[in-house]
Amino acid sequence: MLLSCGDALIDFLPAKSGDGRDALVPVVGGSCLNVAIGIARLGAPAGFVGGISTDLFGRIIADHTQASKVDLRYAARRSRPTTLAFVHTVDGEPHYAFYDEGTAAREWTYRQGSIPFAEADAIHFGSTTLADVRAAGQTLALVEDARGATTISFDPNCRPDLIDDKAEYVRRMDRFAACADIVRLSDSDFAFLNGESDPAGKAKALFAAGTVLFVITRGARCAWAWHRHEGMIEVSAPPVEVVDTVGAGDSFQAALLFALRAMNRIGAGPLTRISAAELRRALTFAAACAAVTCSRPGADPPRLSEVGAAVAALTG
Repeated sequence: MLLSCGDALIDFLPAKSGDGRDALVPVVGGSCLNVAIGIARLGAPAGFVGGISTDLFGRIIADHTQASKVDLRYAARRSRPTTLAFVHTVDGEPHYAFYDEGTAAREWTYRQGSIPFAEADAIHFGSTTLADVRAAGQTLALVEDARGATTISFDPNCRPDLIDDKAEYVRRMDRFAACADIVRLSDSDFAFLNGESDPAGKAKALFAAGTVLFVITRGARCAWAWHRHEGMIEVSAPPVEVVDTVGAGDSFQAALLFALRAMNRIGAGPLTRISAAELRRALTFAAACAAVTCSRPGADPPRLSEVGAAVAALTG
């Protein structure tokens, strides 16, 4: 199973009412939940780890997640409210206003020994819950327990509106990145965390800390990846008529983990042995899945039936 730990929430996406007025449509989201859903839709066993409310929105989240066959055995159902995110798009980039105080996602607590990491091919984590010091501490405890037992994947998916102390937050993200085998950032997240730093220099620093694969996604342009042994690889993003970029990065992450699993390159160590050709195929597949998500509104990752030919190409 591939596990994803972090946020589950409701995005309110901009829309137009029947009489032409501005409106908002509730859609299930949360970066880490999206990753779990993306993996399950591609046909791999996936589970979500984190807090899901028992309120109306929480029931919508649980029903939506289970409809995609995501395992919720490691999710904690709490009576606290659901995190709500209101989305506004500026120059093609989504911006968010969060209502996250005291929510089920933020108040999730990790219990040592509750997850059999050795039975997981990988565990992914990141996003909004890491902006809160207490919630980040719970995730760090999980990650430290998982190290050495499975592949660890990290995407900070920064949300500046939730961050009070940027310097402390950057230090926290650096600590998480040092724990991960796979680190992926969007280009905007890289700029937020690292300023004008050289991505290749950042890759070198991550490799020294133990990371094996570092990826920067650059929207409609391309994706850059650095592997500890295979060097730098660039893949183009396929052309697509963009409807909405919400969830595109999550679809990329889900598809990348799916592809690495299909190639038997994640688990306790094999990622170090991936070839440049295999990595290029995995990144190309991830970019194709992200493009499908961009072609429709909301975080709606593709199903296996939509990308079957691309899946067949993964193993050559």
